[in-house]
Amino acid sequence: MTPRAADRARYDRATAHLDAPLAVVDLEAFDANAEDLVRRAGGKPVRVATKSVRCRALLERVLARDGFAGVMSFTLAESLWLARAGVDDVLLAYPSADRPGFGELAGDAKLAAAVTVMVDDVAQLDLIDAARAGGTEEVRVCLEMDTSLHLLGGRIRVGARRSPLRQPAELAELARSVVRRPGFRLVGLMAYEGHVAGVGDAVAGRPLRSRAVRLMQSAARRELAARRAAVVRAVRAVAPDLEFVNGGGTGSVQHTAAEDAVTEIAAGSGLFQPRLFDNYTSFSGRPAALFALPVVRRPGVGVVTVLGGGYPASGVAGRDRLPVPYLPEGLRYDPQEGPGEVQTPLLGSPADDLRIGDRVWFRHAKAGELCERFDTLHLVAGDRVTAAVPTYRGEGRTFL
Repeated sequence: MTPRAADRARYDRATAHLDAPLAVVDLEAFDANAEDLVRRAGGKPVRVATKSVRCRALLERVLARDGFAGVMSFTLAESLWLARAGVDDVLLAYPSADRPGFGELAGDAKLAAAVTVMVDDVAQLDLIDAARAGGTEEVRVCLEMDTSLHLLGGRIRVGARRSPLRQPAELAELARSVVRRPGFRLVGLMAYEGHVAGVGDAVAGRPLRSRAVRLMQSAARRELAARRAAVVRAVRAVAPDLEFVNGGGTGSVQHTAAEDAVTEIAAGSGLFQPRLFDNYTSFSGRPAALFALPVVRRPGVGVVTVLGGGYPASGVAGRDRLPVPYLPEGLRYDPQEGPGEVQTPLLGSPADDLRIGDRVWFRHAKAGELCERFDTLHLVAGDRVTAAVPTYRGEGRTFL
């Protein structure tokens, strides 16, 4: 029996008493992935990206491990919810226009001490001030710098369009605006290199593209390390008591941790190891999060149909954004249909061994987005379900 076949047998035994569709997290794989992130971080704390987990029980599990400290949230409403639940270090990774949320933040000492908001424009400070609703608490602020790689004098850009602030002087100027402004305290700097951390450099069947990605990422790491260090020096000259400099992502943990200017690493997807993170030369993780769909039809030889399945991931539409049939090995989508909204036909010789009610196990393309489809994660240890824990959705929280 292959390791994957053994996993399938374990998951089928563990969930035999449950009806599919369902989602599981393999705790042994989850913990091994967490340990590997800490190892790659080389002693620098790992801040957990909540959008890649979206389950409070698993956030608590990983934060209880040595090497992890704090979370990186994705909306202000989520940040306040987590802080009220006892998370005392929440970095909001994106600017917000949630006026009621800023009113709550500025009016509550506990929330204001726990949550740090992201800015890259003075207009965002104006919005926060206008939303205070009489609240006088000091708002903790983190600046975000653009990490994209510019080539040919800026005519070619590689990387996400995030912050407009790129050069040390630009970040220092905004830092001065924060420091001079009553009601705000500058505590951090963030630089997320998504074109390095979130782009696989070993795509199966595409050797030329993979080599091009590796060359791009090597150049991007060198350029960013020098520019990030300069930005940190410029911002610290304005705010010497800066508490943290955050960088990285699952795909670049060890590279970013090697920079002296960076004090902490952000990561989250590596805990679940979704399919998009299979394509890296620098690390390998264990698939920890899977979902099972039941076989409901047998249309013919070499074909079964499962219920549901159309769970594409965000990003540029393409085959790499689709879940992948994982167990049993050897199943594939019908190219004329793909994964469907309410049913999905699957082709391949393993289909002939499946019966009505059997499960097909899938891996999602991305990490936390799986939890927007399921309200419960069944935690598997060995061949038993040891707990059933709610996702954000299961707690009635859909933040985006």
